[in-house]
Amino acid sequence: MFIAIEDLLDGHEVAAVRETAANLAFEDGRKTAGRFAREVKANAQAAASPQRDAILKKVEEALAANPLFSAAARPKRIVRLLLSRYCEGQTYGSHVDDALMGGARTDLSFTLFLSNPESYEGGALVVEDALEERAIKLPEGHLFLYPSNTLHRVEPVTGGERLAVVGWVESWIREAERREILFDLEQSLNAVHAAEGKTALFDRLAKTRSNLLRMWAG
Repeated sequence: MFIAIEDLLDGHEVAAVRETAANLAFEDGRKTAGRFAREVKANAQAAASPQRDAILKKVEEALAANPLFSAAARPKRIVRLLLSRYCEGQTYGSHVDDALMGGARTDLSFTLFLSNPESYEGGALVVEDALEERAIKLPEGHLFLYPSNTLHRVEPVTGGERLAVVGWVESWIREAERREILFDLEQSLNAVHAAEGKTALFDRLAKTRSNLLRMWAG
């Protein structure tokens, strides 16, 4: 399941992040890549600092407060967050994310776009599925969530600068199909409540959602 989440950060928050990021030290992105992904990774990542950590904490808090992200990901933990930068000529070739990071399983990956898409050329996130490739280049502050077992790449940046926070989630619900069922139930619950309030139908759907979550969580 692929989900685009609008305005995880608003315009003022994105501007503040970019202003802080402009004064950060960046290092070779290959430092955090797996053995084979290192061969096709050419970008930069913000080095550890209190300022970088403040940005990542802000993003993590926004994720925790976003109901669409919570419903789609069912996050058990945020495994890792990185602030990445691509300048002209930089890219990240086709790869699949590591299955384990720091002892945690990676079920979902995401990119939070921090640059205005009109401010840089190229740099689309391209995600493959069984039928096609999807090129993703969202407005600043928007987030794209996708399964970590998917082949994906970042197209070469041919002009400007692409700034983003990328991250990984370990979900309470390991199986993607079950996460999608729970997501659909959650959306149905919200629609029923908005239209009719807390009815007998709402209660029955809520019971089903909660019992499936109880059965599948692990």
